[in-house]
Amino acid sequence: MPREMPKFDKAPPELVARFEAALGRVGAPDTTRRKMFGYPCAWINGNMATGIFASQWWVRVSEPDREILVAMPGAHQFEVMPGKAMGRYVTMPDTLIADDAELDAWLGKALDFTRTLSPKK
Repeated sequence: MPREMPKFDKAPPELVARFEAALGRVGAPDTTRRKMFGYPCAWINGNMATGIFASQWWVRVSEPDREILVAMPGAHQFEVMPGKAMGRYVTMPDTLIADDAELDAWLGKALDFTRTLSPKK
């Protein structure tokens, strides 16, 4: 029997607007946007760099940056399915998301790290 996809909550419109605004500040010509699981995401060379999932905003970062980010209160490994952490993807804490300078810095780290990955076909 086919497995049913879980139902996902909609992303808050203000979070989606913040995502779009931040990518407008930090994104570059090599950053493309498309949806994953119905949520906005940013991609570089076919690799996911950052995105929204329900009310969470995650970034893909290097291992040293992942350790720093996960240590922040409110941050945690990103999981689409409970118990299934997605590697270097980390959900950013709300306090970071609310601060333009901090948010832009972490988005920059995510985009820079994603540029180091081999392009996907």
